[in-house]
Amino acid sequence: MTPTLHLTVLASGSKGNAAVIEGPRGSLLIDCGLSWRELTRRAESAGVDLRKVTAAILTHEHGDHCSGLDVVRRNLSCELITTAGTAAASRRLLDMPFSLVRHDEAFEVCGMRVELFPTSHDVSDPFGLRLSVANEGGEPQDALGWCTDTGFLTAEALGALRGCRILGIEANHDTSMLAHGPYPSFLKSRVGGETGHLSNAQCAAALPQLVGEGTETVVALHLSQKNNTPGACIRELSEALGAQPLGPQEVSAGSLAEARGRDGSLTICVAGQDEPLVVW
Repeated sequence: MTPTLHLTVLASGSKGNAAVIEGPRGSLLIDCGLSWRELTRRAESAGVDLRKVTAAILTHEHGDHCSGLDVVRRNLSCELITTAGTAAASRRLLDMPFSLVRHDEAFEVCGMRVELFPTSHDVSDPFGLRLSVANEGGEPQDALGWCTDTGFLTAEALGALRGCRILGIEANHDTSMLAHGPYPSFLKSRVGGETGHLSNAQCAAALPQLVGEGTETVVALHLSQKNNTPGACIRELSEALGAQPLGPQEVSAGSLAEARGRDGSLTICVAGQDEPLVVW
């Protein structure tokens, strides 16, 4: 694939989520659970021009994904896109002028084709995305997959995420750490259940089906700060793909942990809560 999509994860985790996808004709914001001050600070540090953001997609209504959306809309005058179920699910979203889509819909934005697919989370109508760009002849040129906040990968998710050059996928918790961690029993059941979050093991089990010859980067998303570590996540994901975790001195700036495939063509990395991660 010829790279035309660029990903910057500004934040990923329970304290706030936001990512920017730069496309051929503008940029798309996926979720915003950050304050305007923090969003702009991180964008500037990562070299992201927020003035190019012409649309924002909200994957679901939880506050760590939507709390900063209204301020974004007022400062950037961008189109807001989500499902009808999500738009009606939270009081803070009711007065926002969303363009409504279905969770099985495809549409064009910022020069990218956006294909949605349903996810499994304890909210109204959540979804993930596949973003792609074709060349003038209609042949696939680049693709990016995005899936977080889901208890399992639906059949639609598995189909949409397969073969992307950049794959952003949830690896929220280590199952042993969750089982023996500080959460009360009801919260452990929620996080580890079918409408909760993907574990490292679930993510790792799916990767051999999703990573193809054209996949260059796998980004682990939404890591729990209490029930996971970047090192534990990278070890499990890299083992599933026969990759080699890098030592601390080999890890690039902006990534908490990394692994490389044996031929060097694949990178596995972790998006953090507190610092941006840039993928070209």
